[in-house]
Amino acid sequence: MTPAEIEQAVFELEEVRIVIRAPIKARLGDFSYSRQAANNASIAEWLNQRIKPLILDHSVVVVDGTGILRNGRTNMATLRQSYVR
Repeated sequence: MTPAEIEQAVFELEEVRIVIRAPIKARLGDFSYSRQAANNASIAEWLNQRIKPLILDHSVVVVDGTGILRNGRTNMATLRQSYVR
């Protein structure tokens, strides 16, 4: 998957926005999850378990619903709630 494809897949499943800093045409791993991460998981845990293995040495940031970069201690429920539905 390209960085944009992973970002879109994450948004559709997890309901959160990430930005992967990698070349546009880079071929990265496949985001093949079918269930959302637990609401009580921290962003750091989620990134380490689901995202970083796919993107290898590229960097990634997590953006909340107001456009602010969130720190790793924030839990997924708080992050998801920051997006207007």
